[in-house]
Amino acid sequence: MAQRADRRKVAIYDTTLRDGTQAQSVSLSREDKILIARRLDEFGVDYIEGGYPLSNPKEEAFFAEMANVELKHAKLTAFGMTRKKGVAVAEDASIRALVASQAPVVAIVGKADEYQVRKVLGASLDENLRMIAESVRYCRDQGREVVFDAEHFFDGYKRSPESALKIVQAAAEAGATTACLCDTNGGSLSNEVFEITAEVVKHLGGHVTVGFHGHNDTGLAVANSLAAVRAGAGQVQGTINGIGERCGNADLTAIIPNLVLKMGCDALARPENLKKLTEVSRYVYEIANLNLPEHQPYVGTAAFAHKGGMHVHAILKDTASYEHVAPEEVGNTRKVLISELSGASNVIAKSALTQQLQDKGLTRKVLARVQDLENQGYQFEAADASFHLLTLKLLDQYAPSFKLDHYRVVILKRDDAPPGTEAIVKLTVDGRTEHEVAEGDGPVNALDAALRKALVRHYPQIETLQLVDYKVRIVNPRAGTAAKTRVIIESSDGTEHWGTIGVSDNIIDASWDALVDSIEYKIFKERRK
Repeated sequence: MAQRADRRKVAIYDTTLRDGTQAQSVSLSREDKILIARRLDEFGVDYIEGGYPLSNPKEEAFFAEMANVELKHAKLTAFGMTRKKGVAVAEDASIRALVASQAPVVAIVGKADEYQVRKVLGASLDENLRMIAESVRYCRDQGREVVFDAEHFFDGYKRSPESALKIVQAAAEAGATTACLCDTNGGSLSNEVFEITAEVVKHLGGHVTVGFHGHNDTGLAVANSLAAVRAGAGQVQGTINGIGERCGNADLTAIIPNLVLKMGCDALARPENLKKLTEVSRYVYEIANLNLPEHQPYVGTAAFAHKGGMHVHAILKDTASYEHVAPEEVGNTRKVLISELSGASNVIAKSALTQQLQDKGLTRKVLARVQDLENQGYQFEAADASFHLLTLKLLDQYAPSFKLDHYRVVILKRDDAPPGTEAIVKLTVDGRTEHEVAEGDGPVNALDAALRKALVRHYPQIETLQLVDYKVRIVNPRAGTAAKTRVIIESSDGTEHWGTIGVSDNIIDASWDALVDSIEYKIFKERRK
């Protein structure tokens, strides 16, 4: 993916720190925003919209601190409104805040729909043109690059093409370097975006860059962004993971690889940075404290996951048979899933014991056992380690590291105090009885602590083991309090992550089985070295 002179450049304008923070359940601290800004710069986007400096003290503090941060490539951008009706541009609070932010680029949003001008602003069309032109010109005179965001542009163009074109023309003549067409309500279709953007590009005659800002209210934000680029747009605005108000913004984690891999554009500072896409996506999810959607294109954990036996059989011969791009190109990984839908190819591809499983009889044995367990509520898609241990057992290659005599969990609750939990485990390890007690924050944590105390002198390698995540799912909720419980535990030793599973009528027992598999896998892994 070497950069070539004949590849068209499309500027990436990231608004995660502004429009992204308007998403439900998203709140970023000043420190969070600085961390994300640094990561976006390293990733190679062209513009980072930091926020609206007039909105609150946190935003002001962010821009003040960012003034001391040296960005390698991206241009920090401050967002604000045109001057208010009847207020001199030099006296307008929003304009003054934009200049005071010290950001080298300012984004000025103005109404591009005559209905919005009259109904919301209560201004005449001529006054709106003056508000836009004076605001843009003033910021240019202060040495700032200006991006003009034409709010509600597509709605405005559909009502009156002449009025909408006059608005972007006024911004361009006043010195805006980019006229960004905003599908503010996210209601436009891709053919409309293409046709209207092409008209604007022709009208402005290449004197300014035409941009596109899309929202996902019809599920078309990514498609609309690509349509705008096809029509001649040279800038695309969006957010990492598509976070944003209502249904979200155009998702840059889909737009960027589509531009680079499908449309032959240059969309990052360095072409090799595309391999950081998945990492950046998950970093933003983590900082924003959001769950990672499995099925997100390109970057989701299931984006390159194969479950159907026919599919797996095919990708073992040629990955392109069911993958439109190689996962490595976007920093993701391929997964082969094991389930009741699996075939022999899944079992062989998934297992580290591939050679032994070339025996069709053994393969069928493993597959039959998997299908039986899944009928009981097991699910090995997120439990690679448990599947591996299961395979070892069926091949008679597994020797347990210890034998359980018993465990007991006691929870003590007093009226005015939080509950306390104590776990007791009694094991046999190498012919020696180990009897340990430990306290914890809940029964699973206490069991984990007691089990480790009993085993660590025999297996010191488990000291590096950490439980990263714990998930509980009721398998048959209609059974009420007698329902089966599935527990998935994700573990890590700093170099590798793995998942284990337990299923039982009793949540503690299910958790115990998942805990034991996690530790057994760690011990087995170290023995192989």
